[in-house]
Amino acid sequence: MGALSLGFALSLLLALSLPGSAGAQDTRFFRIGTGSAAGTYFPIGSIIAGAISSPPGSRSCEEGGSCGVPGMIAVAQTTNGSVQNIQLIASKQAESGFSQADVAYWAFYGEGMFAKSGRHPELRAVANLYPELVHIVVRKYSGILGIADLAGRRVSLGAQGSGTRLDASAIMAAYGLKADDYEAVREQPGKSADLLREGEIDAFFVVGGMPFPAIEDLAQRSEVLLLPIDGEQASDLVANHPFFVQAKIPDGIYVHVPGVDTLSVGAQWLASAELDADLVYGITRALWHENTRRLLSGGSADGRRISMETALQGIAIPLHEGAARYYREIGMLK
Repeated sequence: MGALSLGFALSLLLALSLPGSAGAQDTRFFRIGTGSAAGTYFPIGSIIAGAISSPPGSRSCEEGGSCGVPGMIAVAQTTNGSVQNIQLIASKQAESGFSQADVAYWAFYGEGMFAKSGRHPELRAVANLYPELVHIVVRKYSGILGIADLAGRRVSLGAQGSGTRLDASAIMAAYGLKADDYEAVREQPGKSADLLREGEIDAFFVVGGMPFPAIEDLAQRSEVLLLPIDGEQASDLVANHPFFVQAKIPDGIYVHVPGVDTLSVGAQWLASAELDADLVYGITRALWHENTRRLLSGGSADGRRISMETALQGIAIPLHEGAARYYREIGMLK
């Protein structure tokens, strides 16, 4: 569905950009940076992009057509994830993007991996979407039963530009593993799953919704386990990193894979402060329209976790003026 939505939007964009195309001057294009095609950001982003779009000439919401922003076409773009999405927003190569709550916080305040490159004061939040859980995947009979067993192993921490890398490094350090205690690999989730199945790596980290597509596919083809994040180390991580929340991956989420205790962070939708407030107000209203709710509920398990009740949960950077106006209007903000 995501690929079809992207293809449709791109073809429509091309058609409307041709000389003499009707509505070309009245059309506004809006880019949403998501994640890899094997992750959870892209399919969610594709659904949201379709829901907030309302191309010129389409039927009105009242007539059964789109309930998005009139004259706007949104497109979900595949990216490396949170860090790259923030960079795309900062460089104006995307109007908005998804990010883990921790990465958004570090970027806005210039901490963590942004300490050297500097803060991004232009970032604004539109909404908190759903919880993302830390997955650490190993082969079932590898002899790796805990994070401490990853010493001397080949571990994929996530792709360059992903929030997973930051969290993975912090988690490894909490269990006493410094960077030179293991061989770090930097790959996308889908590639990491292939490498684990082929025996080229011993473990990989993913921070994402559940079930995470690449892990779900891997579990159906190979025997794998998830490593727990628990005990004093988990408590210390939560105490030292306020964006972490203790969570659990239940039994049965992945076929033949027992559930484990883990950590989670929020997946949030960010935009540039420079975006017009009326536009962001319209996008926020379209996000929480009942028609969008139905599309998200029917699209994936993570879509069903997106709820108005948690729209402002865990947001540690300023809201966009347009989004804040909507939340005040419906009584969620004073």
